[in-house]
Amino acid sequence: MRIYIDTSVIGGVYDDEFAESTNEFFRKVDSGEFTLVVSELLRTELLRAPERVRDYLVKFAPREIEEVKLSDEALDLADRYIAEKVVGATSIADCQHIAVATVYKVDVLVSWNFKHIVNLKRIRGYNSVNLRSGYPMLEIRTPIEVLG
Repeated sequence: MRIYIDTSVIGGVYDDEFAESTNEFFRKVDSGEFTLVVSELLRTELLRAPERVRDYLVKFAPREIEEVKLSDEALDLADRYIAEKVVGATSIADCQHIAVATVYKVDVLVSWNFKHIVNLKRIRGYNSVNLRSGYPMLEIRTPIEVLG
């Protein structure tokens, strides 16, 4: 399963509330059950993170991570989410994560961001824009939901 992650998932490793399920999620990556899909947007956000968060992905083998670009197509789609008021303009980075995951047709996007991403109203909004723009619906879940 190809799973796009945002920065909150890596941060979840170091958060008491989310650590247990986040670590279980990453164990499944390590066992080959999940392939991480990581965007250049995530890499850029990690540059501003604490060192332990910034360096977390180094422990995974290259075969466990698929790197994807923040393409013009994804940037345009992210702008449509803002134009359709799925979220406000200050949430453009969250929209870009959704758009990259949509454009690269991942199986699921995983996040701990409940305000702008893993939120039923927002998910419906993102998917409404996706469908009207000719893209498939995107599964958006927490790490707990993909553990099975």
